[in-house]
Amino acid sequence: MTVTLGVHASNPSLYYLARLPYLDEELAPLGETGAFHHYADGTRTGTLLAEGVIDFGGTGSTPPITAQAAGHDLVYAAVSAPRPDHGALLVLDSGPVRTVADLKGATVVLAVGSWQTHLLAKALHAQGLSYGDDVTPARPAAGQDQAQRLRDGEVAGWIAQGAELAAARRGGEFRELIRTGEVITDRSVFFARRDFATERPEVVAAIATALRRADAWVVAHQAEAAAIAAEELGGAADDWRSALAVLPWQLEPATAGFIAEQQEAADIFREVGFVDRTLNITDAHLPALEAPVAAALAKAV
Repeated sequence: MTVTLGVHASNPSLYYLARLPYLDEELAPLGETGAFHHYADGTRTGTLLAEGVIDFGGTGSTPPITAQAAGHDLVYAAVSAPRPDHGALLVLDSGPVRTVADLKGATVVLAVGSWQTHLLAKALHAQGLSYGDDVTPARPAAGQDQAQRLRDGEVAGWIAQGAELAAARRGGEFRELIRTGEVITDRSVFFARRDFATERPEVVAAIATALRRADAWVVAHQAEAAAIAAEELGGAADDWRSALAVLPWQLEPATAGFIAEQQEAADIFREVGFVDRTLNITDAHLPALEAPVAAALAKAV
């Protein structure tokens, strides 16, 4: 059997695992081989799982919720530790937006459907505002300079991450209206089809070990990892190194505590119309996976 993992640039653990030999090394004792399916848009992960294109994928907090709302039968396998400095909602330091409430009626550019939707929706919700009614979420188009759009007043806010955020922080023109850690835990989230996870928990555990090894490789080789990202994804290697350095590179089982975080997000999404139904996130929790995944993550690298 070949086990296929979905890979896109927005999930750093999978992005680097796809360039390392660890998946095959961990699967070999189980008589399995690994493969990677590369795609650009992480919000498609749930659909790719449902279609059988991939067996296992990873995103931020929002895509598994929207996948569950679409009727896809998935289960959570593992999560990263919180990523408080992974991203930030930026505004022009000299501009009129001083608080989240000042965003009412404004346009905010973000990766709609990613963890960034969770960040903005919860921040607005805390101020009595609605993601669905009180702001205009704008998707970034390929090749657009979001920093320049913010300077020009075309948008009032920009949720940035990675090398773009590191570059924006260096420039001194922008203010961080909110950091991710002030609003959400912003975990990297790994999930699989229910049939795959329930029938082959030992394979899920092996994948978790491979991911942990990939994370450890990045920690030990940050300059090399940054150079890879700069060459393939654009941006300066120094900015990528700054972006990689603030990530926790630590994985955990998907526990009931994490499920509660996702339930809060799903309830807000339902209230603002981002999903069209009330969800029970516990349906995607498979407690039987916690022990084998925890054991896999505890292995020495």
